[in-house]
Amino acid sequence: MTDQSELILINLQGTDRPGLTSQISKVLSAHKVEILDIGQSVIHNDLSLGLLIRMTDKAEDSSSILKDLLFTAYNIGLTIKFRPIPREDYDVWVSQQGKARNIITLMAHKLDGRHIAEVTRIVCEQGLNIDKIVRLTGRRPLNDAKDANDLSVVEFSVRGTPADKNKLKTDFIEISKQCDVDIAFQADNIFRRNRRLVCLDMDSTIIQTEVIDELARRAGVYDEVAAITASAMRGEIDFKQSFERRIALLKGLDVSVMKEIADSLPLTDGAERLFKTLKKSGYKTAILSGGFTYFGNYLKQKLDIDYVFANELEVKDGKLTGRHVGDIVDGAKKAELLKLLAFKEDIHLQQCIAVGDGANDLPMIQEAGLGIAFHAKPKVKATAQHAISLNGLDTILYLIGFHDREIND
Repeated sequence: MTDQSELILINLQGTDRPGLTSQISKVLSAHKVEILDIGQSVIHNDLSLGLLIRMTDKAEDSSSILKDLLFTAYNIGLTIKFRPIPREDYDVWVSQQGKARNIITLMAHKLDGRHIAEVTRIVCEQGLNIDKIVRLTGRRPLNDAKDANDLSVVEFSVRGTPADKNKLKTDFIEISKQCDVDIAFQADNIFRRNRRLVCLDMDSTIIQTEVIDELARRAGVYDEVAAITASAMRGEIDFKQSFERRIALLKGLDVSVMKEIADSLPLTDGAERLFKTLKKSGYKTAILSGGFTYFGNYLKQKLDIDYVFANELEVKDGKLTGRHVGDIVDGAKKAELLKLLAFKEDIHLQQCIAVGDGANDLPMIQEAGLGIAFHAKPKVKATAQHAISLNGLDTILYLIGFHDREIND
């Protein structure tokens, strides 16, 4: 038997207020109309409501349904439009379900037309279709006063598989540099919505310094140590070798200096907000660092971090010996520790987030479901899945999908 049902797309617009959707749906309920799809959004109190309905009654009865909808919309102050949808168009729409979905996150201090224009151009070139755009940050005041959380973040939900994912990443990196915006592209899957463990490097990630450089300043060997540090972070020399060379230069330094440095460690913007929100939301957090356990444990107490793995400096008679105790935490060790923690917490690696800035962070960044190069060296940024180069550490929360209302107390 041929299906004689009618498909109608209904669009309603007007000033938002409570009860509008309820009034429209009452009419549909009275006529026993099937709703095939529904979507609603509100921008600055302006409501846009769309419904795709199926009317299975006889053709002559459809006019009374539309008449009742028109009358109700007029009485509640909404404009309404009807558009018949051909059955073949609906069948094509149904056949498209199951396509890959991805999330694009834009983060800028002031979002403007060029950000949206450039990103949507790339989306179009890659053959992707935008299904939804959502603002994750709160409403911005018009005054120019800035606070610590002065950020505009929007999230695009896009459907389809990129034609060239490597080019998409390269294009987004270029747009980021040109337009002062951080852009992330990630699969919208069950793992993205269920991250549980966040592992971070310490030096130049959680804190805005390299602790070994601060120790070197006190020991009077800063220039020598800084040169080795920079070379190691660029991936030019082996981390273990560079680590041993650097700590050897600290021989004889009094351990009291370590407390002085710890008490003045400069936290990265957004660090406290990040860890507070993660703790409140039940995430586990870890420091996986090529730095030193003394400073990692200091931050563990200050930021309520769950795990710390770093390098232990050997001390004798109240002074550093220039040697270390135990295994060196290098890049390979960080990746191993990430997997160990995932096993301990009984979670999938795809539920892990890894964040760092140097070449020795790449192994764990590549193991994690969400790997982030944070204010990183060019080599790291080019290799990592995602990069945050302009904004604070708390922007990680937006990549997970947090809204400001879920972050701010």
